Amino acid sequence: MYGLMEKQFRRTFEQAKATRGVTGTIFLQLLETRLDSIVYDLGFTKTRKAARQFVNHGHISVNGQKVDIPSYQVKVGDEIEVRNTTSSRQLATRNMEANRLRNVPDWLTRQDDAFRGVVNREPTREELEPSINEQLIVEFYSRF
Repeated sequence: MYGLMEKQFRRTFEQAKATRGVTGTIFLQLLETRLDSIVYDLGFTKTRKAARQFVNHGHISVNGQKVDIPSYQVKVGDEIEVRNTTSSRQLATRNMEANRLRNVPDWLTRQDDAFRGVVNREPTREELEPSINEQLIVEFYSRF
C-alpha cells in the first residue's frame, strides 16, 4: 500500500514501538505523515509511487527548503509546496486536474492556486485507511 521495502517498513515499526501510545495507530500515523504520502494525499500526484518519484526529483519544498527524501517525516504546521519551477508546476497542475474528484483529508489543507498544503494536525485512526489491520502488523513484528 505504501510502497515500502521490508527494511523501511520494519524501521518505521520500531520507531512506532519506541513511541508512547498505541503502537498500531502510531505506526499508521508515521506511514501517513511521510512526505511522499502527504504529496499523494494533497493530490499533487496520481499514485503513491509517483509521489515518491516526484519528491525524489526535487519538485517539493517543506517550509521553503527543498526536500528530496520521500521518507521525510512531516510535522504539524509544516508547509508542503510544489517548487516554483515550470516543470514542477506543470506536473502538479496536470495531476491536480486528474485528481479533482479525490478529497484532501481533513487533517490537511490545500491551497490550489498556490500549489501549497499545510499539515493542520496528526491524523486520527478513523481518518486512516480502514482496510489495514494494524493489529496483525504489530503481532507479526512483535515476534522478532
